[in-house]
Amino acid sequence: MWIEHLLVTHGVHERVVWYLSNVIAVMIVLIISLIVDLIVRKVLLRYIKSYAAKTKAKWDDVLVEKKVFERLARIVPIGIIHAFAPVFPAYEVWIQRIAFSFIVFIVLLAINRFLDAMNTIYLKYEISKIRPIKGYLQVVEIIAYVIGTIVIVSVLIDRSPWILLSGIGAATAVLLLIFQNSILGLVASIQISSNNMLQIGDWIEMPKYGADGDVLEISLHTVKVQNFDKTITTIPTHALISESFKNWRGMQEAGGRRIKRAVYIDVTSIKFCDEAMLERFEKIEYLKAYLQNKRKEIAAYNKIYDVNDPHIVNGRHLTNIGTFRMYIENYLRHHPKVSQDMIHIVRQLPPSENGLPIEIYAFTSEIAWENYESIQADLFDHILAIVPEFDLRIYQRPTGHDFSSFKKVIQD
Repeated sequence: MWIEHLLVTHGVHERVVWYLSNVIAVMIVLIISLIVDLIVRKVLLRYIKSYAAKTKAKWDDVLVEKKVFERLARIVPIGIIHAFAPVFPAYEVWIQRIAFSFIVFIVLLAINRFLDAMNTIYLKYEISKIRPIKGYLQVVEIIAYVIGTIVIVSVLIDRSPWILLSGIGAATAVLLLIFQNSILGLVASIQISSNNMLQIGDWIEMPKYGADGDVLEISLHTVKVQNFDKTITTIPTHALISESFKNWRGMQEAGGRRIKRAVYIDVTSIKFCDEAMLERFEKIEYLKAYLQNKRKEIAAYNKIYDVNDPHIVNGRHLTNIGTFRMYIENYLRHHPKVSQDMIHIVRQLPPSENGLPIEIYAFTSEIAWENYESIQADLFDHILAIVPEFDLRIYQRPTGHDFSSFKKVIQD
């Protein structure tokens, strides 16, 4: 080596020449590597970043942002060390093996960054909400790391990768146990994607895991859900196909959100309508046409069957609860925030110790939570306030105030 020859010509002792020449050679190789690394980072990478910023395409900007090129640039100084390995004959083989292993490791890191960039680019398209690919990219990443690890080990022990692969084949059962969650996650991701069970942005409920909110991310192992209290819940991906969950996407796509709530009427306030009540009800806009038609229908029926009108039990008569129910139906039919394209029903449920439930089943024309709750509250504000107009009472369990009033009446 020329360094040894140079040292000998300058009178350096032969015993020191070998050690000193190796130290100088190492320093020269390291300096060259550092200089080249500096040139690559300060010149080449800056040019790539500048070029990516000027182009109209966005994918190259994402590659720069995810530092894919920075990872690949690290190969250059390691490659120089690998190339200068023959300078050190005694260590040439191990220097090349270690340098090559580092190059493979850097390539694996670059692949990781590249796959992350691919996912970021894909998320910019609408189809990413329907067909997320992060789970598949994670499978590719696992495969790349497995292959990279096999290559590195085979290089370091100087054995063919196929020998290691044959050994892995014999340990398949152990590998299946190690990668059990990954395999389950992959199968679940495929089923979720192919059956369109879940999309990014869907509102789902899964009480077992405390999930009630919007899906943020679907990956190989977990699904991230942001609950309405802004907490994050992670659900195992395979749990979404092995257990039940509620997806509110159908409601969002339909454009209507259901109202299903009842008011409880005191049964003792239900009665037949007399003439004075009917005349008063006919002044209500939503009941006028209904009452006129209904009174004609009942009068015709009673005439046909020769009903004894003076006795209210005989024949057909209108009730305040039935009239009240019809009023609510007409009120819903004319409400601007109640969807007229979807079903709306006002029905009686079986009476109980809490009174007679009159259930309102309808859909609002807006699905946003805040708007939905406001519309529902406005509806029931009106319904609860209008109940006394029909000589009905809302059922309510006695409170301390009721007992105090009752006591005061007794004392008086």
